Amino acid sequence: MSPTIPNVAVPSVAAAIREVLLESDPRAKVMATRKVARDWRLGRLAYAFDVAMPDEPGRPDAPELLPPGRMPKRGKGGSERGRIALWHALAHIEFVAIDLALDMAGRFGGEMNPGFVGDFLSVAADEALHFALIDRHLRTMGSHYGALPAHSGLWEAAGNTRHDVAARLAVVPMVLEARGLDVTPATLERVRNLGDERGARILERILDDEIRHVRFGSTHFAAWAETMNGEPADLWKTLVSRHFGGAVKPPFNDSARLAAGLSRDFYLGVVCQQSIGITPTRETAGGSDHL
Repeated sequence: MSPTIPNVAVPSVAAAIREVLLESDPRAKVMATRKVARDWRLGRLAYAFDVAMPDEPGRPDAPELLPPGRMPKRGKGGSERGRIALWHALAHIEFVAIDLALDMAGRFGGEMNPGFVGDFLSVAADEALHFALIDRHLRTMGSHYGALPAHSGLWEAAGNTRHDVAARLAVVPMVLEARGLDVTPATLERVRNLGDERGARILERILDDEIRHVRFGSTHFAAWAETMNGEPADLWKTLVSRHFGGAVKPPFNDSARLAAGLSRDFYLGVVCQQSIGITPTRETAGGSDHL
């Protein structure tokens, strides 16, 4: 007689993502994010969306989240205080980016396709690695994530686009993360000029990954536009003007943007008036808050 095989239901990818989103401990979130991406890749999670994503993800007690106007100035870029503040700001960007990628996969995966889920779970895993690398780098400076305040505006993009996958794609990977393609090279050069070669290598890794992340966004956006029988660049401009209050402004890293699927047709001529939780005097990461 053959042994009885227990009927164990495969957990849904949505339930797994929701659990990670609600995790508040940064180290635990990093590990859980990488696990859910691996489990999906290995077929251990069902393509099922039986639970809703939370409106707010789990957050640690620190850092204290402040409105952008109350954020302290970083200090001179070459000072130890300024260096720590820069890397802390980058750590916060990457930490929020984990949740944005998880939410993208869990909130919109059911209306899109399994490839969409896999792409954005891989983005989440990348962001988790970036965060871990930056936090480790902060610790070599005698600091850590949570030691300084951070601004509260980065998650606003998720709330503003929570009912529209096209708007989410247009704003998060194709505006916020694309901005990282523009400003990271200058930050990298400044870090290297300060003699921080380890930090420069971290930023090189992040820049390479960001090109792929933006490409995921632009590819899925183009597929969505095709279903609407629309021209992607025109539809993107419409959605950005409607859902993003920030400035899509030069200088642009045209070569990196093109490699990520964003031709100049998308972003030239786009003028917005007001930042999402960002003011020109509170820019981080070398020019703008980006993901």
